[in-house]
Amino acid sequence: MPIIVNLDVMMAKRKISLNELSERVDLTLSNLSILKTGKAKAIRFSTLEAICRALDCQPGDILEYVDDKRRTTNR
Repeated sequence: MPIIVNLDVMMAKRKISLNELSERVDLTLSNLSILKTGKAKAIRFSTLEAICRALDCQPGDILEYVDDKRRTTNR
């Protein structure tokens, strides 16, 4: 999938655990884990907004587009 989720990177930069982020954004650990591992198929804007607020970041800090062609040539 050409959308890469960098939630774990932002969490590490902000020194926040999955448990703490879960409490701050009022999402279950399992839903946050699915998002963090890149297995989510969608994300609500309200969820993205809450995550950005909790991590003091922009949506582009969490989500990244990588063209499939470019991705396979870089391997």
